Parts: sequence; C-alpha cells; structure tokens
Amino acid sequence: MDFSDYQQRSRATAVYPGLGESLAYPALGLCGEAGEVAELVKKALRDEGGALSAERRDLLRHELGDVLWYLAQLSTEAGLDLGEIAAVNLEKLASRAARGTLHGAGDDR
Repeated sequence: MDFSDYQQRSRATAVYPGLGESLAYPALGLCGEAGEVAELVKKALRDEGGALSAERRDLLRHELGDVLWYLAQLSTEAGLDLGEIAAVNLEKLASRAARGTLHGAGDDR
C-alpha cells in the first residue's frame, strides 16, 4: 500500500469534531499518539535494556499505526498528499546526504 492510498482509505474512518475544518484535532491526536510511542520506547529501555519484547513490539506496531492515521488526517486537513510529503522528504534527505549535512541542526542545511 502506498501513502496516498492509505490517506484516502483512512479518511473513511475519520470521525471527529470539525471534520474538514480543523487542523487542531488531528494535530493534537498526532502529538498524543507520538507520546504513547515514546512511552513504549521508554519502558523498553527501563524494563528490557532497550530491547523490544514480542508483546511490546506488537503494542508499538499499533501505536505507530495510530500515529500514521493522525498524520494522514492532518495532511488531508491541510490539503496535502501524504505520498507527496514522503517523496519530498526523501528528496530532502538525499540532498543532505549528498552534501554531507545529514547531521546538524536547522531546516536549511
């Protein structure tokens, strides 16, 4: 499945206040789900020496799916195509790699 297809198909499950009018709901949901991902990684560090148990890996898969869903909805609300976002990001990273600027700070490197 490609990102654009996922974005389009996941839209059928988007039920939230302000649908079609609001960036806030999916942006806040994205932050919340990213926090849940971070919490799972923290617990893997604390409880499993940084390794992922099979159970925690499965939980991570589900939370990353939720991150993807909110990212897709936020992209839709902003009028952006998730497949295009992914392609542009890869181009940016390839350019940085070619210029030796993958490491560092700032968006304009």
